[in-house]
Amino acid sequence: MIIGPVSATRVAGRYLTHQQGLPQLPVPPLQQTCERYIMALEPIVEVDELKYTKELVEDFQKAGGVGERLQRGLEKRACNTENWLSEWWVRLAYLEYRMPVVVHSSPGLVLPHMNFSDKVCIFCSETLPVEYLGGKPLCMNQYYEVLSSCRVPGLKRDSVVNHARSSPSPKHIVVVNNSQFFVLDVYNSDGTPLTVDQLSLQLKRICSSSVAKCTEPVGILTTQHRDSWGRAYINLIKDKTNKESVDAIQRSIFTLCLDGAMPAVSEEMYRSSAAVQMLHGGGTQWNSGNRWFDKTLQFIIGEDGTCGANYEHAPAEGPPIVALIDHVVEYTRKPEMVQPPMVPLPSPKKLHFSITPEIKRDIEEAKQNMNKLAQDLDIRVIMFGHFGKNIPKAYKMSPDAFIQMALQLAYYRMYQRCCATYESASLRMFRLGRTDTIRSTSSASAAFVKSFDDPNKQNAEKVDLMEKAVKAHRSYTNMAINGQAIDRHLLGLKMQAVDDKLSIPDLFKDAAYAKALHYQLSTSQVPSKTDCVMCFGPVVPNGYGVCYNPMNNHINFAVSSFNSCEETNAADLAQAVEDALLDMRKLLEQNPRAKL
Repeated sequence: MIIGPVSATRVAGRYLTHQQGLPQLPVPPLQQTCERYIMALEPIVEVDELKYTKELVEDFQKAGGVGERLQRGLEKRACNTENWLSEWWVRLAYLEYRMPVVVHSSPGLVLPHMNFSDKVCIFCSETLPVEYLGGKPLCMNQYYEVLSSCRVPGLKRDSVVNHARSSPSPKHIVVVNNSQFFVLDVYNSDGTPLTVDQLSLQLKRICSSSVAKCTEPVGILTTQHRDSWGRAYINLIKDKTNKESVDAIQRSIFTLCLDGAMPAVSEEMYRSSAAVQMLHGGGTQWNSGNRWFDKTLQFIIGEDGTCGANYEHAPAEGPPIVALIDHVVEYTRKPEMVQPPMVPLPSPKKLHFSITPEIKRDIEEAKQNMNKLAQDLDIRVIMFGHFGKNIPKAYKMSPDAFIQMALQLAYYRMYQRCCATYESASLRMFRLGRTDTIRSTSSASAAFVKSFDDPNKQNAEKVDLMEKAVKAHRSYTNMAINGQAIDRHLLGLKMQAVDDKLSIPDLFKDAAYAKALHYQLSTSQVPSKTDCVMCFGPVVPNGYGVCYNPMNNHINFAVSSFNSCEETNAADLAQAVEDALLDMRKLLEQNPRAKL
């Protein structure tokens, strides 16, 4: 869902100077995509379904057919735009997606339990270093989109406002405490950032002036279905005071949510409980009203030292968020040398809202819906402590591919079948690149998982199948990050038909295409220097969301599912993944040929 499986290297350099030198996203050859599409379907559809789809594909790609016409249109679009995909992708995947952003779209990030009271970091995007992957510079555009930006609800399509480039650029953050919003200027009148002592003073002022929980938390409206929120938003901003308050939130550099208590849980369940707070706030009895979920970046600090973030997905993928988090964590470890100016600080300004009976009804409806969603989501965070990247590397295997094969094995053991699996691949090697799909389920992965527990198969054969599955995944990953995967190309061909006002080709109405896009495993690797884990909800009602951060000697996992689906269980899958990883290591250790 959020970040490619290959870690990037950060190298100091002038921000955006290399942007124009980045290559444009290619349009893959039509025949190549059609062939790879059939290969991707093989492990997840029945033989008779596949036979029918092959006929549709043949008809689609035949000489002089509709596929060729759409391909030419796509190639022409690629010549006339900076990136033929990005505008379509943001619109379809985010702005026109009408489910609530909370759980369904916006990831949460759980940081280690920390004490932030001794240090606060303010950052600006101009100082961030350029990132490289395999010596190639990556697109840095998303870094410009994270700060001072916000999603704005619409009736059928949302939009994103970005105030970072406005003049003067915003100099405030918004602090939320007890569901009340405050503007906190983070720069002194001479342009210097507030010191730790100054920030501490201002935050104490905010806390002391918002002791009681607000009974009408306006922020809860941002958890609604997007069409409902779009209608409520029009009513909300009719009032001048409300509009000014919303503008201040949207313009802010980011929001800082100072959370109240979270449920008392066992030490074993602490990180899972923290993930709930970062993802949706736990419902209205806890902290769901203490948010503005449309805000691109929300830092969340609990009164017990639980901390993390939530981010709205439309402007950016995970890498800029994780880079900022790493930057913040590193910064908090350095001593502060600055002396505060002797000028008294103005008190933070509370943002007021005029609540009409209609807005009150909208708030009550949002509370009820948020509570239903909070009760429906099950999330488990585990720290797999037996090994990390070190073991796959010792056997010359890609850690990401190794973990993905463990996920495939875990799922197969639970359901005795393979499913469509999504892992995001970063397209940031290309100008304005976002993501494509690594299809982790392959014929090679299917052969591996089906053989693993077969007593009639020798260990040497199982190791061979494991190595082939890992190599197939690595190969698909390389293909995807180089712009040669199938999913965004197929989407582009479909969108080209819409733009050309042609009827949608039968290929895209086929049951197999729907099955290919029904990701019962939606996964993402989010590597980070910080010992954290990102989390997100499933993308289908009977699916799982799986996010992981492989450290050298352990792996952090977050697994989510919906309680309303009887056939899925986050705790069961988390346990099955642990078992699969251990069994895969055991197989390698028992087979002399696999050892170095």
